[in-house]
Amino acid sequence: MSRTRTALFAALALVAGASGTAFSAAGDVDVAAVPCTVDYKVQNQWDTGFTANVTVTNNSTAKSSWSVKWAYAGNQKVTSGWNAKVSQSGTAVTAANESYNGSLATGGSVSFGFQGTYSGTNAIPATFTLDGVTCNVDGGGPTDPTDPTDPGGATRVDNPYSGAKVYVNPEWAAKAAAEPGGSRISNQPTGVWLDRIAAINGVNGGMGLRAHLDEALRQKGTGELVIQLVIYDLPGRDCAALASNGELGPTEIDKYKTQYIDPIKTILADSKYAALRIVTTIEIDSLPNLVTNTGSRPTATPQCDVMKANGNYQKGVGYALNKLGDVANVYNYIDAGHHGWIGWDDNFAASATVMKEAATSEGATVNDVHGFIANTANYSALKENNFTINDSVAGKSVRESKWVDWNRYTDELSFAQAFRNQLVSTGFNSGIGMLIDTSRNGWGGTARPTGPGAMTDVDTYVNGGRYDRRIHVGNWCNQSGAGLGERPKAAPAAGIDAYVWIKPPGESDGSSSAIANDEGKGFDRMCDPTYTGNPRNGNSMSGALPNAPLSGHWFSAQFQELMKNAYPAL
Repeated sequence: MSRTRTALFAALALVAGASGTAFSAAGDVDVAAVPCTVDYKVQNQWDTGFTANVTVTNNSTAKSSWSVKWAYAGNQKVTSGWNAKVSQSGTAVTAANESYNGSLATGGSVSFGFQGTYSGTNAIPATFTLDGVTCNVDGGGPTDPTDPTDPGGATRVDNPYSGAKVYVNPEWAAKAAAEPGGSRISNQPTGVWLDRIAAINGVNGGMGLRAHLDEALRQKGTGELVIQLVIYDLPGRDCAALASNGELGPTEIDKYKTQYIDPIKTILADSKYAALRIVTTIEIDSLPNLVTNTGSRPTATPQCDVMKANGNYQKGVGYALNKLGDVANVYNYIDAGHHGWIGWDDNFAASATVMKEAATSEGATVNDVHGFIANTANYSALKENNFTINDSVAGKSVRESKWVDWNRYTDELSFAQAFRNQLVSTGFNSGIGMLIDTSRNGWGGTARPTGPGAMTDVDTYVNGGRYDRRIHVGNWCNQSGAGLGERPKAAPAAGIDAYVWIKPPGESDGSSSAIANDEGKGFDRMCDPTYTGNPRNGNSMSGALPNAPLSGHWFSAQFQELMKNAYPAL
């Protein structure tokens, strides 16, 4: 939920007023070189009370029980706790394991939380011990509600979208408004894609990151505003596709760190932008590939096997989470694929495990993860109302239909809510929120079914009622018949922080034929309307629109079709 920064205990004590806490750190350290780290985060704070979350990582011998201790410099009093037995004597606090979480492996972490009271200041403790051994603090972070050294700092919130406007990218808005009928949606907020190093400073005279942030400040005015950034330049990016391949080769992890993530972090950390709520969606189309498209899977690709072997997807995502998470007003959301990718039993929990690996690598911890995003740049329907996964027809379950094909989920909302639970059980914080990209999953228009299909057999029932009209759920490129989905909105359903338009409608998924370019983008047959498929789409036709330009380039015909088939209708 917050940034983490490994800071030496020689750092100054953390002091803040009633509006929040701040931190002062002596510098970064090698986590592996210290016996333990403690990540202490103030989650919420009000005039007389606060809640905090503590994550302890053990870098020494495995433990069967544990005890963490600290002392307050002020008058803080712990009133209740969870996931640990928390007691206090004077200023000294002890948090001991419960019966169910005493095991703490080497390199393992455990989290607990508590509620407390205070008056005056609420300083973060200067020293922590684990079983009597002094740890270095991995802490102070953006869950600290404000930084008093920066009076313009934004308040850290549970859901950044609540009570906030969202940034309208003027470059996308201009393209949308120039289309016939486009002014109906040109005021909608969309993601800003940083899909190559050059995009940081702007490509071909376009807006760079600072220009977008400056415009976001202008749009913000006196209220709150979210700006949505897509972090998307991993080494060996999107190893199972060609249209969205990136500029960095499989081994160029150092270049990713120093020439891509570090410059982005430097800009985001500029105090000029401290009042913005900056949402980063981290590396779409990456981590699930390591589960679904490697090894002996029929969908495996040599490129994905390389990325699994070298670990650079996990390293890149971890590095991005760690560095961007150092910025107090950044909210990191990791890409979580979609139900038509990881909704099957053998993909579901395994994908969550890979995401946990990434979120605890390169200095990152789960506290650097505010949430996850589903359906980014994809077309899966938000909610299929005409059938459920529990329905049966003529003795056959909906799961046996050709469309569902034994998946556990039929739509993105049910998937996102269930996957959130899986992620929490895998070790992510219980407060994580989900985003769902609804930019192109409306599936309205004249082809939208008005009720369930006939009960003749399970395939007729499902195909007659499903909103998603793709030929196969694995089809992802410029899909014919798609429409704009739900407009962006905050907190639309339980566990969902927002419906968002991260993929800007009208920007191509990939070219229909090979086009020479200097963007590192290849030609993927899944974008060719004549392609008859591969194991990843059940050897089906691609369903792609013809005459599409390179990914990210404006595709007028698709934009018009998305408006025509919007649901809710424009």
